[in-house]
Amino acid sequence: MTESTGQPIYRITDLHEAERPRERLASLGPEALSSAELLAILLRVGVEGENAVQVGQRLLQCYGGLAGLHRVSFAELVNQRGIGEAKASQIKAAIELGKRLHQQTPEDHPTINSPADAAEMVRYEMSALEQEHLKVLLLDTKNHVLEVVEVYHGSVNMSQVRVGEIFKAAIRRNASAVIVVHNHPSGDPTPSPEDVAVTRAILQGGKTVDIDVLDHLIIGQGAWVSMKQRGLGFS
Repeated sequence: MTESTGQPIYRITDLHEAERPRERLASLGPEALSSAELLAILLRVGVEGENAVQVGQRLLQCYGGLAGLHRVSFAELVNQRGIGEAKASQIKAAIELGKRLHQQTPEDHPTINSPADAAEMVRYEMSALEQEHLKVLLLDTKNHVLEVVEVYHGSVNMSQVRVGEIFKAAIRRNASAVIVVHNHPSGDPTPSPEDVAVTRAILQGGKTVDIDVLDHLIIGQGAWVSMKQRGLGFS
């Protein structure tokens, strides 16, 4: 009898049937599963000493949850024990599909009624960005979102933001109001003096072109700040 020298593979089917993520999803629905269980369905198999659920738990702990897994580079994810290119591709593809679904379901956020509504539209994507991006939400007279446009990205120095660029798309779409949003890659959404200064400049620019600036949001990691609510630049 030839003894196998390969490493044992820990499959989902090795779990008790009541603990298998696929079976739990089928009977209880995806919302009943933990993030580790959902990842296990994508991974399918574990590694020596860890089943697929445990690998999912390890990834979430390593990167600080789903947001961190969203932020991590493909190359770094590939190098995680038991992942490789195929599993890393599946995880990144699933996250990207979730992001696109969030962006393409305007019925979930048909109208901006509060700063929280605006933050909810963009925080999933912008909290994971490793560079600074500035976007503008274009709104009609009823605060329906016409479009979300990116004005700047990369190494954005807020003091160098050209106010005219912020309103260019708003004028093209005949928007009556805008909400300006940018992210802090550090994860801390605390406004800087530059943020306050540029907010004042944007407000003045809006008055010049007769477009209301409803707010300026700063997106961090798991948190955001409304400059208007803080009375920064809007006073």
